[in-house]
Amino acid sequence: MSILPVSPQGPSNESRFDEEALDYIARSLESQGYAIVPAALAPELIDALFLEVKSMSGAEFKRAGVGRKDDFQLNRFVRSDKICWLRGDTAASGAFLDWAEKLRQGLNRRLFLGLFDYECHYATYPEGAFYKKHLDAFKGQSNRVLSTVFYLNPQWSPGDGGELVIYDESGEQVLEKVLPEYGTLVIFLSESFPHEVLPAGRERCSIAGWFRVNNSSALLPDPPR
Repeated sequence: MSILPVSPQGPSNESRFDEEALDYIARSLESQGYAIVPAALAPELIDALFLEVKSMSGAEFKRAGVGRKDDFQLNRFVRSDKICWLRGDTAASGAFLDWAEKLRQGLNRRLFLGLFDYECHYATYPEGAFYKKHLDAFKGQSNRVLSTVFYLNPQWSPGDGGELVIYDESGEQVLEKVLPEYGTLVIFLSESFPHEVLPAGRERCSIAGWFRVNNSSALLPDPPR
């Protein structure tokens, strides 16, 4: 199921959006709060994103932290990945953000979520890296509504580890254990599902993102980050 078909000439931001895929994601979010979509993007775009993240220098990535704004802190016991924000200034990242915008519009039409914008970053997990169980948003305290993870790991096998474990709202029962396989998209309600990344047996790459609502007021603007 390809959400964003891409022309053979390379990643395109003019391609027709796959309404069937949108319907599937919306139904899954409505019925269970999450969706798992293998081969979510066209192969040309997946390859372009993979080549981009692999070509980036280590200096372009920074240690990932916990929390946002005044609460931000580095904690190597909670997470040990490195990140680089996507800004749409390359062909691949621009096409990915165009896909995210079409997904935002499509989910708003179907589910009336009021999604306002999207932020995302490349995340690399060196061998042995992990991210302990956490929530992406706490009820009533965040503007993150939907979390997305898109995987860029060719020929990933169960023995390579690095699974995304999704728990029920209590954080006790495992609902899904997702291998970070090439081209797979996971999307879930940010406030509802504690989740973790198990230690990776080799380098693991993904794009993590969040669809947000706008909490701006006359006195307090709400920037993307």
